[in-house]
Amino acid sequence: MTYDAFLVELALAGLSVRAFAELIGMNKNSVSNYAGVGRVPTHLAVIARLLSELKGRGIGFDDVLARIERTPKKPRGAARPGRFGGDKQEQLELQS
Repeated sequence: MTYDAFLVELALAGLSVRAFAELIGMNKNSVSNYAGVGRVPTHLAVIARLLSELKGRGIGFDDVLARIERTPKKPRGAARPGRFGGDKQEQLELQS
């Protein structure tokens, strides 16, 4: 699904990108970064389409989704001090 079509589906569902991201437990920037690619992953497209279809049929989804226990996502790459992307950083030898 193109990012523009994704935005249409969100609008039909009555959601902003920020609200959608919060609803599914993603960072807003992670979702909006797909604008640069021009497409969204299939799983996000399916969720957006289902939400817009439910809204269009007058079926509320807020109560149903509120009953789902959400666990925060771990940052990708397992970055922590002294590591970048999970790999130990090494000292670079720079020549003058």
